[in-house]
Amino acid sequence: MSASPAEAATSTVAPSPEHVGFRSDGVPDRVARRILGITEVDPRSGAGAHRTFRIAVVISALRCLITYVAIPVIIPVLSLSGWVAGPVGIALCVIAAVNGIRSVRRFWRTDHPQRWTYTAFIAVVFVVLTLSTWTETSRLVAAL
Repeated sequence: MSASPAEAATSTVAPSPEHVGFRSDGVPDRVARRILGITEVDPRSGAGAHRTFRIAVVISALRCLITYVAIPVIIPVLSLSGWVAGPVGIALCVIAAVNGIRSVRRFWRTDHPQRWTYTAFIAVVFVVLTLSTWTETSRLVAAL
């Protein structure tokens, strides 16, 4: 038996549990949440998202300072540039990437209004980290 138009208008269909409470249920948002493993909004993660973001930026800045300032100045004095610079740079790139992933997940978990802006920013950071890791690995292999 079909429902009358009045019953159909007043009946509610529960939304899919995986999309409850998100700002947007558009295809790009759903794909990003699926890739990041985000299933629900956690408003308590907002402060953590900003904190993790700051940590990722500080680690990236530290990596740049060590790679481009400290190592070129200090290491030649010690004659260890090939054996120290590569592993230090690679380790800092990995730490920065892990913190970047954590911060992106937190921005998405809180359904932050600027999540796409931050995702674009961290994508650029990941490209730089990838290039830096590749360069450091090439230098390390060449030093062998």
